Amino acid sequence: MSTPLKHVHARQGPVGPPCPVPDPPPRPTEAELRTMGKTEARELSDALFRRLAELPRESGTYSYVRGTVIELNMPLVRFIAARFRHRPEDMDDILQVGTIGLIKAVDGYDPQRGVEFITYAIPTIAGEIKRFFRDTSWPVRVPRSMQELYLTVTRGSDRLEQELGRLPHPEEIAEDLHLTVEEATEGLVAGQVYRPNSLDALRDQDTDETGSALLDRLGGCDPGIDLADFRTAVRPLLAELPEREQTVLKLRFWDGWTQSRIAERIGVSQMHVSRLLTATLARLREQLENEDAPGWRDEEPDAPGQPH
Repeated sequence: MSTPLKHVHARQGPVGPPCPVPDPPPRPTEAELRTMGKTEARELSDALFRRLAELPRESGTYSYVRGTVIELNMPLVRFIAARFRHRPEDMDDILQVGTIGLIKAVDGYDPQRGVEFITYAIPTIAGEIKRFFRDTSWPVRVPRSMQELYLTVTRGSDRLEQELGRLPHPEEIAEDLHLTVEEATEGLVAGQVYRPNSLDALRDQDTDETGSALLDRLGGCDPGIDLADFRTAVRPLLAELPEREQTVLKLRFWDGWTQSRIAERIGVSQMHVSRLLTATLARLREQLENEDAPGWRDEEPDAPGQPH
């Protein structure tokens, strides 16, 4: 396949009046880009960067060549974006952010440093995408002001770490960013929400429970807590029941008697005890669902004889 590579070099001639800038090479078509090999695309990209170095940035030719370089390296953006396809963000958004990273890489690349463009572009594009995730993806919803404070503190902390050669203290971050120590600390703590620890994460090596996961150290629910509100609400309702119903409930649920034994105790049939229990429990359930019932009010029961 023919390539416009031979057109990208600047014309050289004898020393004399400056020659007019030659027309830029024709931009490769989509079909040419799809069939162009990696080596050929890299050679063309390097030649175009050399061409850019010869052009004034404000010229139309510079913009044209720059756009050609960006189009030529778009497969690199798609390659890097594919690493993040498991993320919940839309792939189109990731590609757009990656394209911004590519543009920054094209504008900041200096071929005279002897570094290949792909070596310079990959971390620039990946860093832009990761910064997008950091700035927009929070597993726990926090106020926007806290997100902005976190981003400000994080960027300031990164800059100070490069200058100091160590992690800066909250006091140093606060002084550098003209914040209070409390604000700087809040910004650092917000990062724990952005990067929560996994329940399967193991404890640090210098702790007493080395190797144990956080999930193994979480307590279980106490079933007695679920009954606390019920017991508080039902107590005054029990006190309002007739004495026989109170006795039947106490013997059945507190003492664990069978219905037959209760029937012998109060002198009725076992079927009658069953009907008493059903009617009494239905009445209590109806009263518990009524928030105006005595059990839902902050009142101490004054009726004696309630079962314990």
